[in-house]
Amino acid sequence: MRTEHVLNESREFSPAGPYGRTGTADDEAALHDAYSQAVMRAVEAVSPSVALIEVEQPAPEGGRRRGGGPQHGSGSGFVFTPDGLMLTNSHVVSGARKIHATLPDGQRFRADLVGDDPDTDLAVVRIEAQQLPSVSLGDSGTLRPGQLVVAIGNPYGFQYTVTAGVVSALGRSLRSRNGRLMDGIIQTDAALNPGNSGGPLVNARGEVIGVNTAMILPAQNLCFAIPIQTARRVAGLLIRDGRVRRAWLGMGCQNVPLPKRIAAALKLAAPRGVQVVSIEPESPAAKSGVREKDILVALDDLAIGTVDDLHRELGEERIGARVTLTVVREFEKLSIETVPSESPGRS
Repeated sequence: MRTEHVLNESREFSPAGPYGRTGTADDEAALHDAYSQAVMRAVEAVSPSVALIEVEQPAPEGGRRRGGGPQHGSGSGFVFTPDGLMLTNSHVVSGARKIHATLPDGQRFRADLVGDDPDTDLAVVRIEAQQLPSVSLGDSGTLRPGQLVVAIGNPYGFQYTVTAGVVSALGRSLRSRNGRLMDGIIQTDAALNPGNSGGPLVNARGEVIGVNTAMILPAQNLCFAIPIQTARRVAGLLIRDGRVRRAWLGMGCQNVPLPKRIAAALKLAAPRGVQVVSIEPESPAAKSGVREKDILVALDDLAIGTVDDLHRELGEERIGARVTLTVVREFEKLSIETVPSESPGRS
């Protein structure tokens, strides 16, 4: 109430500042205090759930002969259910032989990998514990550029670290470590320290609205987080199946341009497509008659201009469902029906 009184008083009696705004030192101090309180509330709500994730990776092939041993790494994660389910990054835990999670109160647990998805850089691990402090998940769909956000991590076994900033941009695209394009990424200037990968991005209400995933070096304050809406969906699939199922055609492709006159003559949506450069034996593409050098320009009624477009359309719902591929073959447009199968592994 005191802060509110000072602000009201300054608006009524303070002279205009150099930019035509009213303001006093007390007014500025109150605003700074409000900012600090918002950050502190967010940290108090979430930090008890943020863990240090330590992993042991198998020794590289031939490592013993070279005198090498197991590889060790670390990152961050956070508890999102009281019975010990945690979210982190796939690149933190993928392929790990051993995983341990240490909470800020000093409790250390052996963790089991429930599942990970390199295409979205998300993973779920479980620790055997009950009644743990867990975070509240927010709605990343309501974010706006300029909104206050707080990044929390637990790197290297130190007590959690905190950085604050704003949402710089929404809807960014970022490559995952296996080359797939991740869409809808949150860009923020809340700095990420090494070891903060997998930690939560939090709004002023103390709700997790993203999973911190990457920073761009040597750029300053250029950091990215996976929206919590994506994390909810992927976590549900990982808990249910241990993996994210995707459709598979069994062909390797590359982006290619098409001459504008050919695109116009064939009434294509855009003068580009993806050229088939390899076909897996006995794959859906092979069985349906797709050939190398065919240029795929549409899947059903959806234009395919890049490999990323094709990846987006090959979701779980396409597994076992008949689709029509539109290809350009020797200046002729053909329709080929096929039925994608489930991807046999990570690509």
